[in-house]
Amino acid sequence: MQVLTNWFRRYFSDPQIVFLSVFLLIGFAVVLTMGNMLGPVLASIVIAYLLEGLVSFLSRHGWPRLAGVLVVYGCFIVFVGLVLFGVMPLVSRQVTDLVQQLPVMISEGQKAVMGLPARYPDIVSTEQIQEIIGNVRAEIANFGQQVLSWSLASVVGVITLLVYVILVPLLVFFFLKDQDLIIAWFMRYLPKHRRIAGTVWRDVDRQISNYVRGKFWEILLVWSVSYATFHAFELNYAMLLSMLVGLSVVIPYIGASVVTVPVLLIAWFQWGWTSQFAWLAGAYFLIQALDGNVLVPLLFSEVVNLHPVAIIVAILVFGGLWGFWGVFFAIPLATLVQAILSAWPRHDPTPPPDSEAASASAPN
Repeated sequence: MQVLTNWFRRYFSDPQIVFLSVFLLIGFAVVLTMGNMLGPVLASIVIAYLLEGLVSFLSRHGWPRLAGVLVVYGCFIVFVGLVLFGVMPLVSRQVTDLVQQLPVMISEGQKAVMGLPARYPDIVSTEQIQEIIGNVRAEIANFGQQVLSWSLASVVGVITLLVYVILVPLLVFFFLKDQDLIIAWFMRYLPKHRRIAGTVWRDVDRQISNYVRGKFWEILLVWSVSYATFHAFELNYAMLLSMLVGLSVVIPYIGASVVTVPVLLIAWFQWGWTSQFAWLAGAYFLIQALDGNVLVPLLFSEVVNLHPVAIIVAILVFGGLWGFWGVFFAIPLATLVQAILSAWPRHDPTPPPDSEAASASAPN
């Protein structure tokens, strides 16, 4: 018990540390318990944070803040309109067509797989192939049931979407327009001495702003280039597949590997083992290579490098807590943890060698 008491006094004797700890606990508790209810507010804060970079850029070049807010907000509304009324209907149609074509694709895949035992009898047997086909059919049946249940609950989803479509743009506008008023109101309830919290916030703000805005542009660029490539090759479901490729960059190391499977499978079902398939596969892997070796270093040059193990652990933990948004913000949240650990005061119980030598040489 004494050890625990000494540890608590050592690390929590500073009121600033107590404030930072309480603030973080309250923040995590609010997100965990009221995340669904506050979803539009949290989404609006994230979007306003993304747009604030453009508003600040215009302000630094002599624009009045209100004029910058109106211009950036107008561009945001146009972008949302293009996504809702241009991209999403096309994606929805392609999803419907893909679901309708699944039985034909499965039949062709089954024929190709059934020929493997004759070609490679020492590696694959007919019983193994039949077992694999049975498992695939069971998974497809489960997927069909999930689609049916999702369609039955689509009314609730439409209502939720309407709430987001109405509330989020309105909240984003007020968060941008009245940013100074909201921050000033919030700061009134914080203690005056918050040097450690300020240090953590400045570090996290720099890292998160670079990461989130860079990740947003990475998604758009990879999505656009992939769509242009797939459309040029006349690949079926080009918009749907390019959207998946763009969103796959959210999950480092894993997303690109997972999305490669549907891209190559659909290309194979469309062309088979032809030169068209080979060229499409080469172009797709070239996009992935350019993204990983050129675009990512260019966009995230100022982001703190985290170890791959830390990134994967952050994705698993925060993704399990908050789903897609947890995966998207896994690296910023890991950066927050890293900034807190860096700013946390350290108390070394053993004095440094210089102080020991000075005390030994001091007269008694």
